[in-house]
Amino acid sequence: MVRVRVVHRCSSCGAAHPKWAGRCDSCGEWNSLVEELDSSARSAVTLPDAAIPLRVTEVDDEAARSVPTGIGEFDRVLGGGLVPGSVTLVGGEPGIGKSTLLLQLLGGVASSGVRSLYITGEESASQVKARAARVGALHDELWLVAETSLPNVKAHIDSVEPELVVVDSVQTMHDPELGSASGSVAQVRECANQLLKLAKARGISLVLVGHVTKEGTLAGPRVLEHVVDTVIEFEGDRQHGLRLLRATKHRFGPTSEVGLMQMSQTGLSTVDDPSGIFLADRVAGVSGSAVVPTIDGRRPLLIELQALVAGSSLAAPRRSTQGVDQGRLAMLLAVLERRVGLSVSKFDVYALAVGGVRVIDPGADAGLALAVASALTGKAIGDDLVVIGEVGLGGELRQVGHQDRRLAEAIRHGFRRAIVPGAVAGGPDGLTVMRAPTLAAAVALADVGPS
Repeated sequence: MVRVRVVHRCSSCGAAHPKWAGRCDSCGEWNSLVEELDSSARSAVTLPDAAIPLRVTEVDDEAARSVPTGIGEFDRVLGGGLVPGSVTLVGGEPGIGKSTLLLQLLGGVASSGVRSLYITGEESASQVKARAARVGALHDELWLVAETSLPNVKAHIDSVEPELVVVDSVQTMHDPELGSASGSVAQVRECANQLLKLAKARGISLVLVGHVTKEGTLAGPRVLEHVVDTVIEFEGDRQHGLRLLRATKHRFGPTSEVGLMQMSQTGLSTVDDPSGIFLADRVAGVSGSAVVPTIDGRRPLLIELQALVAGSSLAAPRRSTQGVDQGRLAMLLAVLERRVGLSVSKFDVYALAVGGVRVIDPGADAGLALAVASALTGKAIGDDLVVIGEVGLGGELRQVGHQDRRLAEAIRHGFRRAIVPGAVAGGPDGLTVMRAPTLAAAVALADVGPS
């Protein structure tokens, strides 16, 4: 067996080193050495046959047509399903349900007669079978193998000849020809590249599971995200059942869709009415609560934002958030004090997006600010009222996109009044639209200002 030599090359100056060091001897940069194959080993690799140039009108686009997977929310995010010969990278926190999702996907595809192969590098085959039985994925066309050696993985794909392959996870794959350990930069990059070439050559839909770091980014070399066709983030709060699917990169369609699923004992199920889940336990007449119609992808969602203001004995009062950007809250508190005259500088402020969802829509600014004002004054916002608008540093309310869809979702759930930016024209039937050019005007319309 020929052993491929690994060198450590400086990402700043390109100098090669026989072993890793914290500092490059050539340029003096710190922590710049990364593993890669020796250039002589790369030149020895047999190159594939050259492609033939074609007129763009002669290119066959049938191969790029997506095939439904049977999981509606997964297909929604992918724009219809998986494309033969495509490589999809699925990332998420440990225990969030990545393996459950993909096992259900394989079970659904196998039930339609499509041969699929699940390669697990983290669990035993018996563990995976037990989960498959729980989620209803026991089908004859679903093949399973516990393997981490890349040559053996390629041999299994040759013997089974599947149309869909899931590798869980790419960080556990190991090429014996490389001297580094599993999960290293060189191993992840080379294993992913070889699997990608195999999938492209044989028209196999390949799904790779990737680990994430503490910061929430995909672990391993950044090139991993560049070489794959699609990158999907599977996220959610493990203390809540709701899970979200987002595509941060998709070569076969838009990245504007979001999929919502609910985790239960029998696996993941589609959420038909997410707004109803978020508002199911809402208590009427409580101060510090505001309902905001947000847009996640192309889907309108009604989210309850809660705020709590309490006296503080600290020199620097607490600013605690969950599901809401802390920097955004700090900005809104400054605008409330400077432009509206509501001071919270001597109070602890807590903000929460109910249901474990993460709100990044700027259209939620006005709702969060009114929730804080309501918590400060003790006056509840009307139960039939929703709030839309981005808040500027001058205290003005600015328009946000998809206004009609937001208001239509509010009407569908029984809301009858809406506070919107002053520049918004018109409004749907069945909803009283109250226009507020500034945050101060919105506070007055919601009647949550000081007496």
